[in-house]
Amino acid sequence: MPKAQSPKPKTHNMKDTYKTITQASEASLYKEKGSKFYGFAIPVLTEKEITESIEKIKKKHHKARHWCYAWQLGTETISFRVNDDGEPSNSAGQPVYGQIQSKELTNVLVVVVRYFGGVKLGVGGLVRAYKTTAQLALESSKIVTRTIDKHYQLVFEYRDMNKVQRVIKKYDINITAQELEYKCKYDIRIRKGKADEIISVYEELRCVAITKF
Repeated sequence: MPKAQSPKPKTHNMKDTYKTITQASEASLYKEKGSKFYGFAIPVLTEKEITESIEKIKKKHHKARHWCYAWQLGTETISFRVNDDGEPSNSAGQPVYGQIQSKELTNVLVVVVRYFGGVKLGVGGLVRAYKTTAQLALESSKIVTRTIDKHYQLVFEYRDMNKVQRVIKKYDINITAQELEYKCKYDIRIRKGKADEIISVYEELRCVAITKF
């Protein structure tokens, strides 16, 4: 991945929801004094996915002059990066990232491809073009709100199944995996904002071993 600005991660402790996009989208063509801009918004979870997505766009638009981008990953510990890819400093990647921030999104990559039209746009023109193209790409995406979840494993004896199930039903807990034998195991996912309350309920039962993972 090209050299880019990479500020330190940020941590958010209070929120238990986040917004992201559900599928990749492409913005309508934006033109400015002969230059052509194409915007792409892509849901991502890892830096490997980011690298692969950028490479695919570069192959598709191999005749372009610049492939500028910004991304943000994470729900509690946030990491992000911007890249001007040869444009004047802060004229491309930062305006793109500004649109990610304005929509309060994470786990998203936005790439803006520029075909140079022979006329220099100046820093102001570049900022406007990259900002607008990123905005169009994100507005073409479906934005959803999801919960930040904590993952636990419950271990209990089969005879205590009803006690455990009552809490499951009361709080509508999502069981992601289960093993039902003499010693039963439930892998569960709990919304962050409800985690302390639910774990306290299980601790009061005194028949469940709880492990966070």
